[in-house]
Amino acid sequence: MTATTVDQSGAAAPSAPPRVVAPVTWKAVIGLGVVLALFVLLLLLAPHEGSARFALSTSTDFVVLSTLVVPAMATAWTCAAVALVLVAFAVVRTRSGRRVPLWAVAVFAAALLVGFLAWAGAGSPRDISVVGLLGGAIGLSVPLIFGALGGVIGERAGVVNIAIEGQLLAGAFVAAIVASLTKSPWAGLVAAILASALVALVLALFTITYRVNQVIVGVVLNVLVIGLTSFFYSEVLVPNAERLNSTVRFPRLPIPGLESIPVIGPVLFNQTIVVYLMYLAVPAVSYALFRTKWGLRVRAVGEHPKAADTVGIDVLRTRYRAVLIGGAVVGFGGAFYTVVSINQFGREMTAGAGFIALAAVIFGKWDPLRAALAGLLFGFATNLQNVLSVVGSPVPSQFMLMLPYVVTLLAVAGLVGKSRAPAASGTPYTKE
Repeated sequence: MTATTVDQSGAAAPSAPPRVVAPVTWKAVIGLGVVLALFVLLLLLAPHEGSARFALSTSTDFVVLSTLVVPAMATAWTCAAVALVLVAFAVVRTRSGRRVPLWAVAVFAAALLVGFLAWAGAGSPRDISVVGLLGGAIGLSVPLIFGALGGVIGERAGVVNIAIEGQLLAGAFVAAIVASLTKSPWAGLVAAILASALVALVLALFTITYRVNQVIVGVVLNVLVIGLTSFFYSEVLVPNAERLNSTVRFPRLPIPGLESIPVIGPVLFNQTIVVYLMYLAVPAVSYALFRTKWGLRVRAVGEHPKAADTVGIDVLRTRYRAVLIGGAVVGFGGAFYTVVSINQFGREMTAGAGFIALAAVIFGKWDPLRAALAGLLFGFATNLQNVLSVVGSPVPSQFMLMLPYVVTLLAVAGLVGKSRAPAASGTPYTKE
């Protein structure tokens, strides 16, 4: 029942409905506390004496910064103290009924990361390259971010895109062949977009028109693409590697002035055109979904297709377009493997990146910007094990490789915030 108020004329007027405020839980505080406790336990049980060396620039940078040498354990404990202050801040915020701000979580993660790197690099004669760590994370996250953007578009329209892995692999395979034949990475990029969109079209045909279970269709498409690319790789590409599997890669395009900025310059502004397109794709997809009529229709059919149909929106057509556009976006990530990263196609070279991208969609709460940040986080975790192996860290590489999956499980379990998929995601629509 709607509450009423009495205006000056004496007539009853409906008052504003009460605002529903979601309860603040202690999940964030518990998560931060557990992570800090594990870090402190690591420092107590396995102390590493010595100094850690952080290289803040490379020898080719316009401004060469000196290597930062810090005492490992003192730095680690200082970072733990900073993290403890942030946990206390989170406790105060939660007790007062307010959420823990995102910046506090980011500073907490950065502090523990610096402390962990100092502990891991203690006593090593080799430098921990900050530029290499961040630059490698950008490179590894490109397919994940493009895949996550494509997944967000599809799921916002109500179609779960389990086939991101197959779309990435198909894009990489076709890009390798076309770029090898034409000696043009641009041709390979366009071919990858079309190949990925074709896989998306098959997904849309079975899930939207024939209303087959979306998860099953996605899994079958992944298996199909893996099988086809593996077969043609062995039977066609390997015997004709010089002609069909030797691409010309996109060159790096440093941005004058910006590339000279210490640390972030060579990381962000000395990249290929595909990476620069990624910088543009993230805000473009976010703007299209939340600031345009098309985006409003996509979100409408993903939340309540019956209501959207009632006001004249063609649900099936809107879903088809969203899935195809999402597939085309994923194609950029597929092309990255064979016209940017390396110059040839390898069997199953995506190595499960499509599933990590799908995890980034969930971790990012079906928001393009957050999904992109999640993809960047997963790419960073993958690259971190490479950096630690270079400095001779005692941390097993398998432990670092499992981090993206652990974070995904925490996200799905709701320990890093509540995630709610679009209401009609995964549900076929039948017009009555």
